[in-house]
Amino acid sequence: MRMFDVAAIVALAVCFGLSVVRADDEPLRYPKTRRLNHYDVYHGVKVHDPYRWLEEDVRKSKEVAEWVEAQNKVTFAYLQAIPERKAIQKRLTELWNFEKYSVPFRIGGRYFYEKNDGLQNQYVLYKLDSLNAEPEVLIDPNKWSKDGTVALSGMSFSDDGKYLAYGIAEAGSDWRTWKVMEVDTGRILPDEIKWTKFTGTTWTADGKGFFYSRYDEPKKGTRFQDLNLNQKVYYHRIGTPQSEDVLVYYRPDHPEWGYSCDVTEDGRYLIITVWKGTDDKYRILYKDLTERYGMPVELINHFKNEYTFIGNDNSVFYFKTDLGAPRGRVIAIDIRRPERENWREVIPQSKDTLQGVSLVGNLFAAKYLKDASTQVKIFTTDGKFVREVEFPTLGTASGFGGRRSDTETFYSFSSFATPPTIYRYDLITGKSELFRRADVKFDPDEYEVKQVFYKSKDGTRVPMFLSHRKGIKLDGSNPTLLYGYGGFNIPLTPRFSISRLAWMEMGGVFAMANLRGGGEYGESWHKAGTRLQKQNVFDDFIAAAEWLIENKYTRPDKLAIQGGSNGGLLVGACMTQRPDLFGACLPAVGVMDMLRFHKFTAGRFWVDDYGSPDNPEEFKALYAYSPYHNLKKGTSYPATLITTADTDDRVVPGHSFKFAAALQYAHKGPKPVLIRIETRAGHGAGKPTAKVIEEIADQWAFLVKNLDMKIRQR
Repeated sequence: MRMFDVAAIVALAVCFGLSVVRADDEPLRYPKTRRLNHYDVYHGVKVHDPYRWLEEDVRKSKEVAEWVEAQNKVTFAYLQAIPERKAIQKRLTELWNFEKYSVPFRIGGRYFYEKNDGLQNQYVLYKLDSLNAEPEVLIDPNKWSKDGTVALSGMSFSDDGKYLAYGIAEAGSDWRTWKVMEVDTGRILPDEIKWTKFTGTTWTADGKGFFYSRYDEPKKGTRFQDLNLNQKVYYHRIGTPQSEDVLVYYRPDHPEWGYSCDVTEDGRYLIITVWKGTDDKYRILYKDLTERYGMPVELINHFKNEYTFIGNDNSVFYFKTDLGAPRGRVIAIDIRRPERENWREVIPQSKDTLQGVSLVGNLFAAKYLKDASTQVKIFTTDGKFVREVEFPTLGTASGFGGRRSDTETFYSFSSFATPPTIYRYDLITGKSELFRRADVKFDPDEYEVKQVFYKSKDGTRVPMFLSHRKGIKLDGSNPTLLYGYGGFNIPLTPRFSISRLAWMEMGGVFAMANLRGGGEYGESWHKAGTRLQKQNVFDDFIAAAEWLIENKYTRPDKLAIQGGSNGGLLVGACMTQRPDLFGACLPAVGVMDMLRFHKFTAGRFWVDDYGSPDNPEEFKALYAYSPYHNLKKGTSYPATLITTADTDDRVVPGHSFKFAAALQYAHKGPKPVLIRIETRAGHGAGKPTAKVIEEIADQWAFLVKNLDMKIRQR
């Protein structure tokens, strides 16, 4: 993809009327993108959509494929000409080359974990008989494709550890194909489950089969763009073809509903969680697996609240819920007396946000967010507080999985300047024992991490993390990268990142704002950044940028903003609303057309957060900030590098294609506005290490060039 010859560039220049220039040449000229005289009418408002044709699948449209190739020629010629790019890629590769481990877990008397030797494109799954035993390779996805674009995506072991069901994702697509392995021998069974998306597998206690959810097979040529509807729950018995799988649950009257399944640890019940969008609002059904012909029974028959299943004691089911508790609590429901007046509170709501709960060693491990940093508290099953897990600094912890009979669990902890460290946690004594520490070639003592709070436009107090080398001068001259997301109840917490470490090592400041719309402070914080309140998210991000400038960390021409997916929308909206505030913008796989997002793949789910253009009032709000529709001809926009991928079937690349074409048409001035389109890649999950390093090197080189950044010598 990155290799091209002069003859090919010249041919494309003639075809598209473009000139390819070096990074230091001015001004850039872009492919001349065909504009349509196409209009849609929404609630009496006539809306121009001149680049509708760029929504077509690149695999089916020759014109779109040629446009993609032409844009990439210009973009990669520009990026390759930046003198610092090679050195940046080399240093990223050096930093990336360390052993990376996942948190281990124990099944059927064995331990399992994933490991990357350093620069492997995909993590490898290992098994070992004890923590001190020699590990054996169980699955190596690096052997599945030459370019590393086929990934292991999801796994589920039978209770006895005899079988492993594992998902395979190709080229970053959300579609999964599931296979089954015999763990002792490594033999791949003939079983194959296709057309699954947004689902895992859960085994029956006898290990003879598993439950899963799937969609109907898409019509030929539509699988990367068509809406995902009519998901169904099936049971697959090992050794039988998928065509013989038993349909367990389906609601043809509600094609928009989706389903996830859990078999309780005692093996008696199947829990079916019903969802219809991105909101954590669920219906719950259960099926008694001891009754062969028993039908699923409704326990929760509405989508008003969250009910995340944690575990059970016989007929008593434990759920994490926001019912009467916007920051979350744990309740118990006895299905023999399921009426609401019989529900029992186990762990009450606290001042901090309850993010998740696991039931391990007959204890609840409750994970909280305290001002966007992880806090874990241990409780008994009757809600008695036992202890808090101690962490070394502000950061993020993950793990704490296992079974009721376990006496140990494992977790990983990291922060911006703290590489991932894995601990074994003794559930009886409460002691954390170092298990593995990542050996990254940098000195964490050279960096500092702190949290600040600033006021948004309406006076709301918003937290932001800052990380940078110690001893920087607050004179407004620091190249600064501000990152945000602000949506779907997803919190941003301090995590270790090689790309961000490289940025800070180069002399940059990294800032991460915890915007409304996220999950940092519970459901009220989330809802304050959704639908008609979505502008609050952009106001919070703009206020973060202004705080960094006012406090002399940086100035507009030295400030870049970055975000992906919903964060790509964030960057697109903020750069169209305040083009004067930023020196460079990095919107990745963004939702850019807010009037048509709900017409493709998973886009219909996002109505929960964004609202729907079919609603007159919500259309007005969406149209007011939609990045694609709010670019103004003759405006000088910040230097922009849009990134997307041709196999992104989460946020289809047409969003970025249309935004790039409209931006290049509207933009006035010499600053580059480019689009980088990755091939055989998707929304981000499963992307090979080599592709990740190349993309980050391009982004950081783009910032070095356009923020006039002098890279600090190590």
